[in-house]
Amino acid sequence: MMSVSRENLIKWAPFLVLIALVILFTAINPTFFSVRNFSRIAVASAPALMVAVGVTFIIVMGSIDLSMEGAVTLAAVLFAYMFIGLGGSLAGFGWLAIPATLIVGAFIGVVNGLVHVKLRIPSFMASLAMGFIGTGAGILLTGGDIVKVSDPIFRGLLTVRLLGFPLMVYVAVLGLLVAWFIQRYTILGRNFYAVGGGEDLAHGSGVNVARVRVLGFGLAGIFYALAAILVVGRIGQAESISGANFMFVSITSVVVGGVALWGGIGGVWNALVGVLIVGVINNGMVVIGLPDFMQQGVLGALVILSVVLSTDRFSISFVK
Repeated sequence: MMSVSRENLIKWAPFLVLIALVILFTAINPTFFSVRNFSRIAVASAPALMVAVGVTFIIVMGSIDLSMEGAVTLAAVLFAYMFIGLGGSLAGFGWLAIPATLIVGAFIGVVNGLVHVKLRIPSFMASLAMGFIGTGAGILLTGGDIVKVSDPIFRGLLTVRLLGFPLMVYVAVLGLLVAWFIQRYTILGRNFYAVGGGEDLAHGSGVNVARVRVLGFGLAGIFYALAAILVVGRIGQAESISGANFMFVSITSVVVGGVALWGGIGGVWNALVGVLIVGVINNGMVVIGLPDFMQQGVLGALVILSVVLSTDRFSISFVK
């Protein structure tokens, strides 16, 4: 029988919180517990999940990435322009914009990692600067205008449903499974944990820490780009604010889900639970009629509580 220890409580607390929130909101308003409402939560959470998965790899390494808003904005704008330039339809050559955007995301991430590693700039500062650059580039490319993508086949990500859920939800699930495979079964995934567990120890074990960090940022960039494609698929357009609010949502989700800020603990399943917690809170408060400012307050309090419960603040020093 599993003992009720601090470690087990910390491990299962996010999932138990998610279940408790679902029960609470259902008790207040039974319409919360429906396939239609869960579909709304899933659609809103799909892009956020991809961003959270990407930043999970960075936080597991013991670093932090604040570039996601700029990366998503720039990737979304470039995807829209490339998609339209290639014919504007998935039935033609428009599909080429998808791998091209993923490559762009990887490039943005690698540059981000190189700035951090080669220039020896703290990751949070390097990534924040890169995020500003990405947002600025998005504004420059669009001139503040909206770039519409109206291809009905591509918009099928939102309009075509399977078992009550849009196709974009299944794309996000597939992305999550790929991330889990990388985390669990690849050398790179294991090296993320090695670096997060102690950089000196990883060096001593033969791990090229600089290379792992750069690859980690590049991998995160791919998931940010996938999130950008899902954003365009959801709203049918790209603009200079396509990446707005992803920084708060993704970091909140990862922390609330149980990924340790000092590295080496947690993974993509924690990110999933965290994203669902944030999504359930946002949706549940709308369903029961609470104002927007209370959502932000509750999420902020939840982040503080999660860090307090999961951190031994007498023996751990962070953040990088």
